Amino acid sequence: MAAEGGGKEMNEIKTQFTTREGVYKLLTHSEYSRPNRVPFNSQGSNPVKVSFVNVNDQSGNGDRICFNVGRELYFYIYKGVRKAADLSKPIDKRIYKGTQPTCHDFNPLTATAESVSLLVGFSAGQVQLIDPIKKETSKLFNEERLIDKSRVTCVRWVPGSESLFLVAHSSGSMYLYNVENTCGTTAPHYQLLKQGENYAVHTCKSKSARNPLLRWTVGEGALNEFAFSPDGKFLACASQDGFLRVFGFDAAELHGTMKSYFGGLLCVCWSPDGRYIVAGGEDDLVTVWSFLDCRVIARGHGHKSWVSVVAFDHCTTSVEDGDLPAEFSGSDEDFHEQNHFGAGRDRANSSHSRLSKRNSTDSRPVSVTYRFGSVGQDTQLCLWDLTEDILFPHLPLSRTRTHTNVMSATSPPATGQTPSTLSTTTSSGGTNGKDNLSNSSTSGNPTNSLPGTLPRSNSLPHSSNPAGGSTPNSNTGSSNSSSSTTATATTKANSIIDSAFIATSVSKFATLSLHDSRKERHEKDHKRNHSMGHISSKSSDKLNQLSSSKMAKADAAKTLGTTLCPRMEEVPLLEPLVCKKIAHERLTVLIFLEDCLVTACQEGFVCTWARPGKVGLLSSQNNPANSPSGTVV
Repeated sequence: MAAEGGGKEMNEIKTQFTTREGVYKLLTHSEYSRPNRVPFNSQGSNPVKVSFVNVNDQSGNGDRICFNVGRELYFYIYKGVRKAADLSKPIDKRIYKGTQPTCHDFNPLTATAESVSLLVGFSAGQVQLIDPIKKETSKLFNEERLIDKSRVTCVRWVPGSESLFLVAHSSGSMYLYNVENTCGTTAPHYQLLKQGENYAVHTCKSKSARNPLLRWTVGEGALNEFAFSPDGKFLACASQDGFLRVFGFDAAELHGTMKSYFGGLLCVCWSPDGRYIVAGGEDDLVTVWSFLDCRVIARGHGHKSWVSVVAFDHCTTSVEDGDLPAEFSGSDEDFHEQNHFGAGRDRANSSHSRLSKRNSTDSRPVSVTYRFGSVGQDTQLCLWDLTEDILFPHLPLSRTRTHTNVMSATSPPATGQTPSTLSTTTSSGGTNGKDNLSNSSTSGNPTNSLPGTLPRSNSLPHSSNPAGGSTPNSNTGSSNSSSSTTATATTKANSIIDSAFIATSVSKFATLSLHDSRKERHEKDHKRNHSMGHISSKSSDKLNQLSSSKMAKADAAKTLGTTLCPRMEEVPLLEPLVCKKIAHERLTVLIFLEDCLVTACQEGFVCTWARPGKVGLLSSQNNPANSPSGTVV
């Protein structure tokens, strides 16, 4: 893991970190918070969220920032790496009574230096449209809570629209609104428009135009976050039932589904080109899902607690070379034709073979790197690289056909490889951990043309056993659900190669028996669902979750090992490039901007990290007297 040092050093909060591009540095003078800079007591409050908009100001300082802390909402000029923050002069500040802001979103299409449209969702279910520059409150939607009484979890303007916006609630419903329409004085009546597996879309029956235009009910439990694809045509939803569901937005059709390893999914984001989706949640993992193939292509483990935000870095993501591989060609029509998982998988396998042939004969292989980041409740920031060895695996390295039978587990070794027998008993202790991993990982590869060292991608290499094509962790089909959870948990990986087949720190996930996980999750649900706070909240959606929890556990047992949720050893495991503790409280924000990245924690501090080479722009950082304060509009 990238974290340095041990003991006390591990608990120190980092103010800089290094990647291959250079050093990212925390700009202490560019910290935004409440004007008194006092840490917010975050017990029981909603997560701090941050929204940005550019108003195309003539002065070149057009960025504006909005963030919520407890009952308060702030709107500032954001000076980023250029000038120190002036917290004494917020453009707008609002304090709410009886409800708290939970999320917000600017409309980039309508933003000017004189006016911006900001949507704010609240804990009691309302949505407010405000203009923090004109200091106007334009409209309040769901004011009487007739549409939905549960907390607003996510609000977004529909891409390309000046008037449509989508709102998700912890009830599991999403509503499409038009700012021009009223919400009516009675509860809306709905008519079924489209129905599919675990989702339904209803239209609002009304003689005159009113909100909501549509109601989506998605999955079981809360809908924690949704994200529009870069082209605005698709919608990815992360739900508390652990499912990622991707819809064609206009047609309201399900394109594909993925299931978390366990627990709910809390966050989701799209790659800048719309080809990959990353989701994070209560399994402490980040999961990379291919939009084209409708399958999990990698998981990343670096967090020690729930992952709260995932985001792609559009500035560091690069596709080099003019010759795009097979999977980078194709039209939107191709995507629409692959609504079934099987079709996506068949195409993936054929394109793998085409690509491996191309890479073996072409002198200029394609170079693809997607950079994404994640922050979690463990107060850690992780950065990840998704590289071509994961995206387009060569056939000898491919894990797409992992065999989990006894024959392949004990298949004849390659030349020069020490035979390593894989124990399939449940009481093996730590005997099949370090020794077998090191035997397997130091094996030669004379039968294929792969280089001796795998490209530095901070992702764990695939199995390179050409005889059986199995991975050392596959054991037997049944042993995955019965092997000891301590089998490899006690071993220590000395390098990336030693941990080539599965990081020892994650082996508790890889070998968790279904019986144990069901028991643990039941205890966890019991503590969460039967606390006084839970019962007294009286929210109907949580009570509904209680009744469906048994069914959800049965479903989880069925999905493990399928395309929906592959086992840990069936997909590559990424290691983070960077894994640093950067806050005292849980992290709730990660946003990549052109010259910096922005994080925020539950104490209400919004931090700016200058990208390599950008720190010098803040020339007046150490002399605030010389920095002209931002003019209040």
